[in-house]
Amino acid sequence: MGWTDERVESLKKLWQDGLSASQIAKQLGGVTRNAVIGKVHRLGLSGRATPSKPARPVFKAPRPARPAAAPAAPRRIAEPAVAVASAPAPTPVRYVDEAPGSATVLTLGAHMCKWPIGDPSSDSFTFCGRRQDEGVYCLEHARVAYQPVQTKKRSGANELARSLRRYI
Repeated sequence: MGWTDERVESLKKLWQDGLSASQIAKQLGGVTRNAVIGKVHRLGLSGRATPSKPARPVFKAPRPARPAAAPAAPRRIAEPAVAVASAPAPTPVRYVDEAPGSATVLTLGAHMCKWPIGDPSSDSFTFCGRRQDEGVYCLEHARVAYQPVQTKKRSGANELARSLRRYI
């Protein structure tokens, strides 16, 4: 259906009243929302009397501040005491961050070695957990993870000729 003068005047009035393009298309009948939008642009209609949606308040309530989590002290695990015939020896205490394979995802801290131990899909999967001062791994695992840069041997004319022979 074409745009008659009567339909164009009706479009202009409805547009100035603040109706949306979908609402205007329904009232006019026989045209789509996109046809209304196209005609509005071709006619150069820009200003509207009122917005099609009611204005929402701009102010949003501030979120409550999160409490800062205090760093947890390392847990102590008592070693089983070995029975000795002489005087009883004091039970040595070791810290979890010193025993490899004792940290889980939930207990892994910022200064703990993050070297994975075991299969990630199993329940016994852990991380090394030893204390580290730099990087993400303890000294032992850093030696494995970071290999020294190998120096490349300088290739001479013979080496170049040998490598080119593969392509001939």
